[in-house]
Amino acid sequence: MNPLTQEIAATAARLVVEEGLEYGPAKRRAIKQLGLGARAELPGNDALEEAVFEYLSVFCADTQPTELRALRELAALWMQRLAHFRPHLSGAVWRRTATRLNDIHLQLYCDDSKSAEIQLLSKGVDYDVSSAPGPRGGTVDRLSLTVDCEALGEPIGLHLTILDADDLRGALKPDARGRTERGDLVALRRLLADT
Repeated sequence: MNPLTQEIAATAARLVVEEGLEYGPAKRRAIKQLGLGARAELPGNDALEEAVFEYLSVFCADTQPTELRALRELAALWMQRLAHFRPHLSGAVWRRTATRLNDIHLQLYCDDSKSAEIQLLSKGVDYDVSSAPGPRGGTVDRLSLTVDCEALGEPIGLHLTILDADDLRGALKPDARGRTERGDLVALRRLLADT
């Protein structure tokens, strides 16, 4: 990366950690804060993730591991509750970059796209419905709710992306660095046991 792209990555990393922004919005805001034009070379997500790890190690080393563990334990609880839908954890909580400002993202692989909503309704759980990009280029439903995180003493956003059961094939394929974008409850419990 050239020095300007590194500066964009560092600024975006600060926004990701301090404001809980997703990578895309953080990059756009970083360009704006640095007074750069839309043609500025943006860092890739891998480079931004490395900058986030660096920022966390310098500025949040005393708090982030505890916050990450609390979010992962809460994710595990919801994955148990939604086990019928083959839940997989993704996003910052899975990738080890989460702080208390990040939401939990679960992907549910459903035989019937409305079955998760029916289960939430039957349990009296309030949620909002929006759309998210799907794995096949279209959009899919995302159910968003707010859940209490006892360990952090505050509410946390929980987003359930509803995917087709067939989308599970290939979902755990590792990237070029050997990391996966998501993991099931067994993989999450392994991570919790290692920390």
